[in-house]
Amino acid sequence: MRAIETEVSATGPLQDAKPRNWVDRYAPRRLKPWLRLIRADRPIGVWLLLWPCWWSAALAARASEEFVDPFLLALFAIGAFSMRSAGCIYNDILDRDIDAKVERTRERPLASGQISTKSAIVLMLVFCLIGLAVLLQFNAFAIALGFVSVGIVLVYPMMKRVTFWPQAVLGLAFSWGALMGWAAIFSGMSFAPLALYIGAVGWTIGYDTIYAHQDKEDDAVLGLKSTALLFGRHTAAWLAAFYTVTIACLAAAGVQVGAGNWFYAGLAAGATHLIWQVSTLDISDPNNCLERFRSNHGFGAIIFTGLLLDVFFGAMS
Repeated sequence: MRAIETEVSATGPLQDAKPRNWVDRYAPRRLKPWLRLIRADRPIGVWLLLWPCWWSAALAARASEEFVDPFLLALFAIGAFSMRSAGCIYNDILDRDIDAKVERTRERPLASGQISTKSAIVLMLVFCLIGLAVLLQFNAFAIALGFVSVGIVLVYPMMKRVTFWPQAVLGLAFSWGALMGWAAIFSGMSFAPLALYIGAVGWTIGYDTIYAHQDKEDDAVLGLKSTALLFGRHTAAWLAAFYTVTIACLAAAGVQVGAGNWFYAGLAAGATHLIWQVSTLDISDPNNCLERFRSNHGFGAIIFTGLLLDVFFGAMS
């Protein structure tokens, strides 16, 4: 790593990172730009990528009436971290000129010149290789399915230049794990993971619309597009619609695998959480938007906990 480090001083905390996060408090000064490049100071993205994977693995376990495989969960965790890191680097490489013009992102390592593009590419390839190593642990069907998602990932960063629906493309990419967990266990596909996938896509469109409201003024000036700009003052109604799709599709997936009361209790708690998000959202307040966006980690955890409990008690009965 020393050979590709730059000598540019690290800046202060990035605007969308939590105050006094572990990178700002404990990381060596020379490593901070690299850790910020992969969003290690903002792990929420890893969780949002990981939850659909874990949902799917738990859903498949419920369908097979077996316990969730901890090794499979660990593989998905490593894969989510590595691919989210690679994706962040790829996105920042493509957007480095735009990021330099947006207040929230202008201090990112590539936009501010703390890390060179060539060095970032090297690190991105390292994480891609880690992700590939994880993918190769699965069966042939799951491996092929994993490769299918690459095209969506590659085109996503360009979508905000051509459509008001980049959040939908992100949803297609970030929700892919909803298919992978099932495929890793059954070596095939079924209605249940497809319903889970559609629900996860709706969820992603919702939370990323909230996130996009932080940059809507800068995006409008730069000619970039987003659902935040498209929905405008009707955002709450659109979010309610997408979150309704999420809950309905997750319920359909549960019905398909014969889920029990623990799953539906978790789903009800998750629905309550999403209602809170929509009802308390203030699209004119960036801090409010950021906190509501981050709270989706809680939603993912609620749904997974409900599934885990349902798997456990279902297997015990």
